[in-house]
Amino acid sequence: MSFKIAIIGAGSVGFTKKLFTDILCVPEFRDVEFALTDLSERNLQMIKSILDRVVEFNRLPTKITATTDRRAALEGARYVISCVRVGGLEAYADDIRIPLKYGIDQCVGDTICAGGILYGQRNIPVILDFCKDILEVAEPGAKFLNYANPMAMNTWAAIEDGKVDTVGLCHGVQHGADQIAEVLGAKSRTELDYICSGINHQTWFIDLRLNGRKIGKDELVAAFEAHPVYSQQEKLRIDVLKRFGVYSTESNGHLSEYLPWYRKRPDEITRWIDMSDWIHGETGGYLRYSTETRNWFETEFPQFLESAARPIDPAKRSNEHASHILEALETNRVYRGHFNVKNNGIIANLPQDAIVESPGFVDRFGINMVAGITLPEGCAATCISSINVQRMSVHAAISGDIDLLKLAVLHDPLVGAVSTPEEVWQMVDEMVVAQARWLPQYADAVPAAKERLSKSRVKTREWAGAARRDVRSIEELRAEKTALKQAV
Repeated sequence: MSFKIAIIGAGSVGFTKKLFTDILCVPEFRDVEFALTDLSERNLQMIKSILDRVVEFNRLPTKITATTDRRAALEGARYVISCVRVGGLEAYADDIRIPLKYGIDQCVGDTICAGGILYGQRNIPVILDFCKDILEVAEPGAKFLNYANPMAMNTWAAIEDGKVDTVGLCHGVQHGADQIAEVLGAKSRTELDYICSGINHQTWFIDLRLNGRKIGKDELVAAFEAHPVYSQQEKLRIDVLKRFGVYSTESNGHLSEYLPWYRKRPDEITRWIDMSDWIHGETGGYLRYSTETRNWFETEFPQFLESAARPIDPAKRSNEHASHILEALETNRVYRGHFNVKNNGIIANLPQDAIVESPGFVDRFGINMVAGITLPEGCAATCISSINVQRMSVHAAISGDIDLLKLAVLHDPLVGAVSTPEEVWQMVDEMVVAQARWLPQYADAVPAAKERLSKSRVKTREWAGAARRDVRSIEELRAEKTALKQAV
């Protein structure tokens, strides 16, 4: 088979390499063309050299091109994959730093909460530009696979306003299933069957079967509390399981910032999180991890290039959905996964315009979702709170309505638990002014926001958060990796 796959934001080096090798695990895809595009010429050439090494070592006919001209990359593409982070780590730092001045402590800040909403404001105009290019120059009927966060907002905008055939993809369900299989003592995840449904990062395992036997709440709680690692790393997640009756897909740190109960007071934050790794609740944890990862890659690039000269092993194909979806669409080998699409009856007790994450099957006829699922009422209520924020955020990003943006932030569960309306109004002004270069839709609103900030009397504080860690140096990272190798 020969067709073209364009990857936007291909400078996300580790993830791009994973998608690339996953796709080449499909024997029929040896002749596929990959078109890489990114704003950074340097990052593009680095990832291209790595992928070229993979192709050369495995003696494949695969074609790879790299260009900063996005339309050229998209021209004739059958599939377009987005991994973009508009504003990069510079804007992301503001997503964490500015809300902290108003008492809002985020672990990740890329889905909702103050940081995730502003992230969406930066991404959505660019996503709509992608959609315009796809409609104009890609292969007719091209499919857009969005991996970029905020997942629901980006996918919502691409479907509702971009009018492109879009699916949002994440790996939270797979990771949650791995944990459940482990605590229940399964020999492999294939012994575990499940129905997982909700919205991205708030998806719920509403039915679990281990070798056909139904697993109830009490058995699952006992299994997690008995696990020597997860009992400490997932304290908040286990508490939610006890109260809601079902396990959430999302990590301890992520889940904590989508709910109004666990991160609203500094003393409560430290009670519920675990500092063994960033993902368990550390303040700005993902920003630190992303910064260290970028620094490590840039310093250790020769090592990454050398490690690319290895055989592609289908047994090591990851559980990221993209390669499996392409395989099912092109070969008719049916694939079951969990996908982000517009609701339209998939989940009966969530709004029909929402982007939901739920089970579906893929074959030559497309992505076919299972319809008529009903979430437990507590899960639905939590999802609806986020959906209302997402809807306002998408419409604000498209219209450039700063007042609607402020209402979206005000209605965010964690923000509302921490901040007053006056504080929210000033915080949004400050974030829009700080990120104005990535927010063209708010250009007319920036002068008035600056004027309001010059007269504001809302007090802020310089606060690092309840559980902040410094970015580690390359030397510290090397020492840690050496210690881990020696321990093994």
